[in-house]
Amino acid sequence: MPQVGHSGILGPTSLVAGGLVAGGLVAGGLVAGGLAAGIAVAQAGPGITGLGPVRRTLFPRLAGQGDPGHVALTFDDGPDPAATPKFLDLLADRQVSATFFLLGRMVARSPGLAAELTAAGHEVGVHGWEHRYLPPRGPRATFDDLHRATEIIARAAGTRPRLFRPPYGVLSGAALLAARRLGLAPVLWGAWGREWQPGATPDSVYASLSGRLRGGVTVLLHDSDCTSPPGSWSAALGALPRLLDDCSRRGLAVGPLGQHGWAGTEGADGQSCR
Repeated sequence: MPQVGHSGILGPTSLVAGGLVAGGLVAGGLVAGGLAAGIAVAQAGPGITGLGPVRRTLFPRLAGQGDPGHVALTFDDGPDPAATPKFLDLLADRQVSATFFLLGRMVARSPGLAAELTAAGHEVGVHGWEHRYLPPRGPRATFDDLHRATEIIARAAGTRPRLFRPPYGVLSGAALLAARRLGLAPVLWGAWGREWQPGATPDSVYASLSGRLRGGVTVLLHDSDCTSPPGSWSAALGALPRLLDDCSRRGLAVGPLGQHGWAGTEGADGQSCR
């Protein structure tokens, strides 16, 4: 059936031209859709490293794999005035240092506690300002969050952090770009205690850790319950002596990522954070 336009019956030339325009719109839509899909992959794609088996197999550096004679001990979500001092006392008694990935909002509430961490010889890293899932956040919001956290940690702790661990262990393209701009090296973990699970106990935390405890691994525990069930940190605290004893029996040194033989980012002074 002939198509009718404003001036009557359309001829073959008009039909061809119309087809070209329609085809161009479809092609343009495909290009735009492909671009949008590419952006989405670039943003969310790094999140696959949040899967433990993928990370440990394909991205050992991101998993914190280091010196085979050493275990890196790390804590997330602090500093928490109700819990962090208890971890500091235990670590001091055992003469062990660790890396603490701090939340900016927690540092804002307890800046003196952040200073105590570095004064005691511990290493500090950035866990973000808020404990928010990163992939849905845009580049500007992600950078602002990490920058704000980095600055308050640097002021409170008296040293500029060089390490970054994303909330929930899930990275995004925007987070990787922001971390690079801020001189932060992303690092996740190879073994964790899962003390954030409801009903966790020192026994369950130790069992979760011991299954993957070996030389070169980075261990994750939490010194705060600000993002988990109240008091969950006590399960981590109760499991910690057993973890340290186990490492001692195996002849494994325990310490922060800076002593883990793990190559961090280049600092402003050109020295590698190791």
